[in-house]
Amino acid sequence: MVNMELDFIKGMFDTIAPKYDFLNRFLSAGQDVRWRTQMVSSAGLKNGSRILDIACGTGDVALEIARQTRGKARIVGIDFSPGMLRLGQEKIYRQNKGEKIDLVAGNALALPFRNGFFHAAFIAFGIRNIMDRHSALTAFGNVLEKGGRLAVLELTTPEHGFFRKVYMVYFKRILPLLGAFFSKNANAYEYLPASVMRFPEPPEFAALMTRAGFKKIKWKRMTFGIVTLFIGTKA
Repeated sequence: MVNMELDFIKGMFDTIAPKYDFLNRFLSAGQDVRWRTQMVSSAGLKNGSRILDIACGTGDVALEIARQTRGKARIVGIDFSPGMLRLGQEKIYRQNKGEKIDLVAGNALALPFRNGFFHAAFIAFGIRNIMDRHSALTAFGNVLEKGGRLAVLELTTPEHGFFRKVYMVYFKRILPLLGAFFSKNANAYEYLPASVMRFPEPPEFAALMTRAGFKKIKWKRMTFGIVTLFIGTKA
């Protein structure tokens, strides 16, 4: 069952890869750029750091890391979608960051790096696609040094109120139609709201991070709660 789930998600991302960046900007009204910028700045990165971008997709987080560290960090991105990695590699070389960013194919549950190798790790809009989140968070912690930081950015649902009602109409009815029209993959943008609705509330996810070996966990709702940023430190 787990393999079927992974195969479905991998195939889905391979299919929508050519339109992925456009749809991220379009469907979020450009807010996804600001979210990633805040995510990277929240980690307090230092020059010379070794940084892991998990579920790196087309490389937007890795490129933002390179920008904020002025190219003085060693960045590795990992993803299981060849389509996403191919587009990410092209984007990185176009922006002359190829010498500082390496992209590799791999599974977030079986990271091919030695324990304690990285100073910081990021995962943006990827953790909700992993069913066994405890094992994934534990794997992330294993490759971090003691005191290393993990930043998780994920789509969530707004809290109660008028905005939640309006947003849920957009998210569950309009967004899937727009996504299907532009990507030509209706399943991907039906899966998106379903996966977000299944994602745990911030206190529950923070508790999961604690059980996986992180401490000093903080979270911040952004843009009225449609995304949440979590920061934790390896104990």
